[in-house]
Amino acid sequence: MDEDLAGGSTEAAGSTPAAPASADWNTSLAVPASAGPADGSFAGRGSETRERLMGASADAPRPPKKPRPQWQDPADLPAVQKVLAGPFGEKLRAVEAATRTTQAVLASIDVEGLSDAEVVALTQVVERAGRPVDAARVRTAAVVGDRSRPGLGNESLAWRLGAPHQNDLLTRLTGATIAEMKRRMLLGDKTGPRVVGGTVLEPVFPLVAAALTAGELGVDAAAIIVNELADYKVHGRFDADQDRVDEAEAGLVERATGSIYGHTGDGAGASGGGGVDGAGTGPIGRLGDSEGFSYTAEEIRELAARSRALLNPDGAAPNEPVLEAKSSITFGEKRDGLYPLRGGVTPDLKGIMQNLFNTYQSARSAPKFPSAEEQQRIEAGELIPGEMLDERTGGQKRADILRGILTQVAQDPRTPTMGGMPPTVMVHVNAEDLIRGAGLGWIDGVDAPISMRTINQMVDNGGMQPVYLAKNGAVLGLGQKVRRFTPAQRKAITARDGGCVIPGCCAPAQWAEVHHVVPWGRGGKTDVSNGVLLCWFHHHTIETSGWEIRMVNGMPQVKAPPWIDPSRKWRKPERHRASGPSTKSS
Repeated sequence: MDEDLAGGSTEAAGSTPAAPASADWNTSLAVPASAGPADGSFAGRGSETRERLMGASADAPRPPKKPRPQWQDPADLPAVQKVLAGPFGEKLRAVEAATRTTQAVLASIDVEGLSDAEVVALTQVVERAGRPVDAARVRTAAVVGDRSRPGLGNESLAWRLGAPHQNDLLTRLTGATIAEMKRRMLLGDKTGPRVVGGTVLEPVFPLVAAALTAGELGVDAAAIIVNELADYKVHGRFDADQDRVDEAEAGLVERATGSIYGHTGDGAGASGGGGVDGAGTGPIGRLGDSEGFSYTAEEIRELAARSRALLNPDGAAPNEPVLEAKSSITFGEKRDGLYPLRGGVTPDLKGIMQNLFNTYQSARSAPKFPSAEEQQRIEAGELIPGEMLDERTGGQKRADILRGILTQVAQDPRTPTMGGMPPTVMVHVNAEDLIRGAGLGWIDGVDAPISMRTINQMVDNGGMQPVYLAKNGAVLGLGQKVRRFTPAQRKAITARDGGCVIPGCCAPAQWAEVHHVVPWGRGGKTDVSNGVLLCWFHHHTIETSGWEIRMVNGMPQVKAPPWIDPSRKWRKPERHRASGPSTKSS
């Protein structure tokens, strides 16, 4: 292990100032004899660096590259043990004692048995108790990250402790995720003191830093304020009046904490309007109570976005090229059976998407009363009264709407082809698994497998084509496509059904899939008289939803689940186009 853990001797402009180096860090770590001078000093390293920067002769022999030390628990390092035995160790033991006391008190509380008043009071107390610790987590992550930045090379704290990167070091020290460490470092970088030209300056967000340290501002609200205003601070992406940016920061901190923060000292006072009068010359601190309301972090997000918009006097237009460059849609790693869809869209694109979603969802949300003709059909047992039960959430409905739109685009003949073929989802499944109805399949380009129920649904709609393989895996040939409704058959079924045949479903015909009423595996034919249109959702759940479908004289009939229609009568689909003539003869 490297004998030098001072780490504070190398600082970048604008970085967090390092703590004073302790001599204990310089000499207390055991290292191989070849790792450095016998006295544990690093005078030679500085001179080598100076020679390299001053353009030393290219013919001069390069010193051998030092291997990175092996990782070991920092608590086992002599330097750390010596620190723990000193005055600083007393402070750490005090923190640990406070932790044990807090744990003992909380362990004595039966949270589930508390009254409403007691659990409300406890919730507020534990939140306040955790905020100083959260602030310390942010600061320590920022300092460790700064001392481990890649530009330091083997001077990096991470390198000298045997970690390849600052993120790796922080996750090993804390056990937290890389994403959490990045969040802490980002917030700490904006709320910690800076060093520029050897001068220590206040943080980029001094009021946020003061409220965070005081325990009045949570890290979530602090991160929201920093993220929304960072682009408008000095050296940000956008130009803005810095006095107005400071006023926005002061106003948001005041609304998040219910307190006014600013420079203390002679002449300091509260403005009462979300800002600081600036007369104080002392350090940043709490000046008094706010006269307004305090807001939650979610409400602060809305206020911060509003403040951000007001900082640009020319409106949103000058910034749109920058923001549009950031608009993107990507897929995350699979989690809980789903691929997270991530990204951001511009306001106009959100408007288009939102209107599409609202249009199709509102078709189901508007109150509907039966006409005289529909009432007669209800009394005759031909129509199910009332709206159909749809247990999908709003998010699930929007996902199915998006699926339908994308499916329609994929099937449009004007859509560009790939290698001469339209965009087609290719699924691979073992023939024996398909026959048995058990097993998994894989989609080209997607790592995660899909279930046999999804495979059967896709085959039901798009058919399949067998691929014959030799024992060594070589392709012997392709079979004929089977179980696939032809375009002509689909047109005929669409003309008959007009859309999903499940009553109450408003999915258009362009989004629908063709379903074999009698399954192909049980002898059902791929024919117009055995196919009906179902939206993806009802197709996917047809075997578990309780709906039943049959064909009578080439016409579909449906039977609703007993909790929708206790009579369990077979009925013609409500959307049936050919249930009667559109005009009557005189």
